Amino acid sequence: MSRYRIAVIPGDGVGVEVVAEGIKVLEATAKVVEGLGFKFTSFGWGSEFYLRHGQMMPSDALDVLRDFDAIYLGAMGDPRIPDHITLEALLSIRRGFDQYICLRPAYLYPGVPTPLAGKKPGAIDMVVIRENTEGEYADVGGRIYRGTEAEVAVQAGVFTRRGTERVIRYAFELARSLNKKKRVTSVTKSNAMRHSMVMWDWVFRAVAQEYPDIESGSLLVDAACMNFVRKPETFDVVVASNLFGDILTDLSAAIVGSMGLAPSANLNPERRFPSMFEPVHGSAPDIAGKGIVNPLAAILTAGMMLEFLGEARAAASVKQAVEKVLVEAEVRTPDLGGSSKTSQVGEAVVSKVAELDREG
Repeated sequence: MSRYRIAVIPGDGVGVEVVAEGIKVLEATAKVVEGLGFKFTSFGWGSEFYLRHGQMMPSDALDVLRDFDAIYLGAMGDPRIPDHITLEALLSIRRGFDQYICLRPAYLYPGVPTPLAGKKPGAIDMVVIRENTEGEYADVGGRIYRGTEAEVAVQAGVFTRRGTERVIRYAFELARSLNKKKRVTSVTKSNAMRHSMVMWDWVFRAVAQEYPDIESGSLLVDAACMNFVRKPETFDVVVASNLFGDILTDLSAAIVGSMGLAPSANLNPERRFPSMFEPVHGSAPDIAGKGIVNPLAAILTAGMMLEFLGEARAAASVKQAVEKVLVEAEVRTPDLGGSSKTSQVGEAVVSKVAELDREG
C-alpha cells in the first residue's frame, strides 16, 4: 500500500478554506485507487503564529518537514504583516529544500470564459517553469542611511551557471516528455540586464543545441507578456527567472479565466527533499472567511502532487473530475460567474471522482 505522509500548512486567509477541499478530494481518490492512502499532519504556521511568536514558522521547521513525502500549502499573507516577512517562510522552504523548479501550468478548460476573444477550450495549454531559488529573489542587498534623504537601497540578483542551466535543462526534458507540440521559449530581459540575462541567454542557446528535436526561441519579457495576450496558443513550455516567471504566471492565470484555476508545484526533482504544492492565488484577505473562494486551484495542485508522487491514475482522476465540474457549470464560485460556496465546489469534485470510478 502506498501511504503518503503529507505535511499540511493551511496558512492564512483563504488558504485554510481551499486546503480543506483539496484534502477532501485526496481522500476521495484514496477510496477509488487501490492501495492509495494518506496520513495528513497539519501545522498551524503562518501569520497568526507570527503575531504570537515573532516568526512565521518555528526555527526547526525544515527539520520537522524533512521526512514528509510532500508539503501541501494553502497560502501565506496577512495585511497586518509586511509582505516581505510573510513571503520569507515560503522562500526558506523553497531554498532549504532546493525546490528549484516552480511548475505552473495554464490550461483553458471547457466551460470557462476567457477575457481573450475567439479562444476555444484547449487552445491555451502551456506550462511556465520558474527558477525558484535564486535570481531576483535572492536575499542579497541592504539599506543604509535609513529614514534620511540620503537613504540608499541595493538589491542584487544572483544568477549562477549551475542554477540557470538546471532549470533550462528541466524545461527541455519536460518538453521532450509531452505528447503535444514541443517548443521551449526562454523569457529574459537581456537588452537591459547585461550580465545576468545575457548569461541566461548564452546558457539557453548552449542547452538548446543538445535538444535538436525541440523547437526553441527567446523573447524579452515585455514581448512575452504581449504575446501571452495576443497569441497564447504559440506557447508550450516557457522557462523564466524567478521574477519574470512569477509575473508571467499571474498573467497566464488571468487569460485562462481565473486565479482560482492556477495550480503550482515547487519541486526538488532529485527528490532529496520533499516538494511543496501550493495554489498560485495567495491568501486573498478580501474574501477570506466568506466561503466563496474557488478551491479548484488547490484541488488541481493536489492533483499535481499525486502526479509527482507517481500516482498517475489518481492524478488523472482529479483533473478529469475538475473538468467535468467546469463543463457542467452547475457549481461554480463567483470568480467564474456563479454563486456556489467553496465547500459545494469541493463536494462536486469529490462526487465526480466517485462517478468516474463507477464509469471505469
